[in-house]
Amino acid sequence: MDFFQHYLIDTEIIIKLCLAALLSLIIGIERELKKKPIGLKTSIVIATFSCLLTYISIESAYTANPRDGINITMDPLRLAAQIVSGIGFLGAGVILRKGNDSITGLTTAAMIWGAAGIGIAVGAGFYIEAALSVCIVLIGIELIPPLLTKIGPKRLRSRELSLKVLVPNKEDITKCYHYLKENGVYIESIRIKDIILENNVIKHEIEMRLSILTKKNTVEFYYTMKQEDFIERIEVESI
Repeated sequence: MDFFQHYLIDTEIIIKLCLAALLSLIIGIERELKKKPIGLKTSIVIATFSCLLTYISIESAYTANPRDGINITMDPLRLAAQIVSGIGFLGAGVILRKGNDSITGLTTAAMIWGAAGIGIAVGAGFYIEAALSVCIVLIGIELIPPLLTKIGPKRLRSRELSLKVLVPNKEDITKCYHYLKENGVYIESIRIKDIILENNVIKHEIEMRLSILTKKNTVEFYYTMKQEDFIERIEVESI
């Protein structure tokens, strides 16, 4: 009988570990398809070991043998709380700040934290809740954003670009500014810097963060701007 009970316990943890890995696999595939730094292997490792630690924490709380003169008290959720706190260093490692002041990696960092949550939920026995959470997250990051880009407000349908141009004269700064405005480009921020060349020739470098609502891709936008005679040098980057 004891052997049979032990066999059931082993089967339970195997099912939990496999389910945690399977659910985290869905998140990992989504990250891999978008070429993000946290993919299949990392998601599986986080969720599986979180599940294992949660299972150990819960089982230890209920299987601790009482001893005379010693009051043993264990909180089965304490280890799970430490998992959530400790996983933060992985998330911090994928949050990057680019040269154009844009922040990337926030969604991936949240996915890491979510993978740990999946492991904790499965380890604690909340199977349906874990699966439902994965479905809701995937709907939120895969279906809703593309839908908003088609039927949402203009602000959500716009694309962000980083634009850097070099113009020869001060008057060309105004020309560039008005050209973008007249073509429906919203200027989020602008930075102008004087470039001193040989013989004390001064040219002007303009760095802008733009929001554009157009069907043109980044390459087409580059060629359109390049054709203007007041622009000597141009650099465009999708954000």
